[in-house]
Amino acid sequence: MQPGPRYRHVCFDLDGTLVDSRADLAEAVNRVLAELGRSPMPIAVVQGFVGDGARKLVERALGAEPAAERVDDALARFLDHYGRHLLDATRPYPGIPQLLEALRARTVTLSVLTNKPEGMSRAILDGLGLGRLFIAVVGGDTLPRRKPDPAGVEHLLQLGGGTRDEILLVGDSAVDVRTARAAGTAFCGVAWGLAPEALRAEAPDRIISDPSELLAVVDGV
Repeated sequence: MQPGPRYRHVCFDLDGTLVDSRADLAEAVNRVLAELGRSPMPIAVVQGFVGDGARKLVERALGAEPAAERVDDALARFLDHYGRHLLDATRPYPGIPQLLEALRARTVTLSVLTNKPEGMSRAILDGLGLGRLFIAVVGGDTLPRRKPDPAGVEHLLQLGGGTRDEILLVGDSAVDVRTARAAGTAFCGVAWGLAPEALRAEAPDRIISDPSELLAVVDGV
């Protein structure tokens, strides 16, 4: 008999890991900036603001430590627009659907841990036909604490069963690396994400450049 996978539960980040959402996020940010009489930002700039939730994204786009009232207003505008345009251009990265199906075929439990609001995250995954593959989606508003706090990992461990040694976190950002370290779990970085330089600066043990490479990681190779 062949041995089972080394990791029996794989927990994915969403933006920059499973899906390329840069264009839709940038469009929503720039719609807000236009309404506020500000100049638009290139996609490459906006993508560097992603990873710590919608409020931080808006704060960074506004710049210069804006007042809380301005952030509240801009955040409401952003969520309204983005919530109506989640899937205009957002798609899975090439190879991701095949990877997820292959992991499921190996009876690996799959989940999502993201700082994007849970409702939006589920809408994206369901709209792309991927939601059925995950046992849970934990968003930035699901629990009182978000990444890099380990609360989300603890919650997913309770839902998915298994031990801490059997879960692998997969992500594209420094926040994801710090989450895995705080939770005491294994981590694998992805080079195709939104913040490759910040990811490498955290010196994770492993970074893959193609989704298919994760199968070997899960098997412990």
